[in-house]
Amino acid sequence: MDMTQVLDDLGVGNDSLTEEKKNELDERGYTVLPGLIGDKWLAALRERFEDLCDKEGVAAGTEVHQEAGTRRLADLVNKGEDFDRVYTNPTVLAAIHHVIGRDFKLSSLNARDALPGEGHQKLHTDWSNDYDGRFHVANSIWLLDDFTEDNGCTRLVPGTHRGQQPSSVLKDAMASHPKEEHLIASAGTVAVFNSHIWHGGTLNRTKDSKRRALHCYFAARGHEQQLNQREYIRYETWKRISRAARHILDVELG
Repeated sequence: MDMTQVLDDLGVGNDSLTEEKKNELDERGYTVLPGLIGDKWLAALRERFEDLCDKEGVAAGTEVHQEAGTRRLADLVNKGEDFDRVYTNPTVLAAIHHVIGRDFKLSSLNARDALPGEGHQKLHTDWSNDYDGRFHVANSIWLLDDFTEDNGCTRLVPGTHRGQQPSSVLKDAMASHPKEEHLIASAGTVAVFNSHIWHGGTLNRTKDSKRRALHCYFAARGHEQQLNQREYIRYETWKRISRAARHILDVELG
């Protein structure tokens, strides 16, 4: 299948993303999509998040990596049908395609919850090189809880997706940036960002507030995935999903 057919099969059309949202991705490097996760689906994703944390315990997230002070989950493609609609969502796919501009695939589908008193990250990108005229990666954050100023919301620095790595410019990438913006939004929101933008988690300053989120991360085809989907794909998952979804995962056979 080619990407045009894949996107068409998954319901991505010319009207899947507004010109306003496209412009935000172009100029600012990120856009916010309120209410993309319906209430029933949101409840199911939250329940599955907690079930997996309980079931996997200290091993949770090890397929990709673990992070001190957070609850991490990984390989969610294989951990429930409720996740199928995440990496095949037409609006998000339209945004990802707008950023990357060519054939792409899922790199990983993970989850993160910064615990109270934890979660602060340095400003970083999800690509290891300076901007070279093309965008190679794009990400989406699926808010399972409200993101507030106090509970560890994501920070982003608009316009930095066409520049150098923050480590090459900043004296202290852990410090606040004068131009950073905080993703303050309600549960059910999805934020899509060009992964070349400077971004990072902030400190969860609450005593007991959760800030659970899914990270649905994509890369241009030809790049390695953060989690090798062909290595991890389970037969029951492969059999359940559509041919177009298999293309997104890069697990087509033949």
